[in-house]
Amino acid sequence: MKIPSIVQAVASTLIRQHPPRIEPMPTADPFPAILKKVLVHEGGFIDHPKDPGGATMKGVTQATYNGWRARQGKEPRSVRFISDAELTAIYRRDFWDRVRGDDLPPGINYAVFDFAVNSGVSRAARYLQKVVGVAQDGQIGPNTLSATRSKDPAVVIDQLCDDRLAFMRSLRIWPTFGKGWRRRVDDVRRVAKTMIA
Repeated sequence: MKIPSIVQAVASTLIRQHPPRIEPMPTADPFPAILKKVLVHEGGFIDHPKDPGGATMKGVTQATYNGWRARQGKEPRSVRFISDAELTAIYRRDFWDRVRGDDLPPGINYAVFDFAVNSGVSRAARYLQKVVGVAQDGQIGPNTLSATRSKDPAVVIDQLCDDRLAFMRSLRIWPTFGKGWRRRVDDVRRVAKTMIA
């Protein structure tokens, strides 16, 4: 009997005339998982006399926390009492969004974000721009994103981490914090490379 071949022909014609609409899979927000990776390297409350950042809780300095609370219309208070919600909001707004973490390739977004948290957004952006060969203005925009996407992510991560360590070694506080910084950058390099899509 020829019915199956007729059914196949009709189905084939219908599919050609009305192809199924395939919706792209929603991509998960990488920020929460990457923030967890950054927080592995950020301790609890620290106020080391040689740290120019001063009092810090989970990587957020007192000055950053004061600024965030002022923008929320709240009174300043010790960074020691920062809530998880405040911590997450500060990291997203003041670091992740400013380095365009959602727009950077996987792995590179973690390496740049961690660098920004540890050494400042502008510095992290300038060092990425140097690695990918664009003007070093400290602002990650379309040119930086395009150049970054055109490079081998493993090479970008390696060069960024090498340059980051070279910068850290140049600081007079390297003898105090260098061992921990080296361990952190080595871990960031290793983990960032596992994230490459």
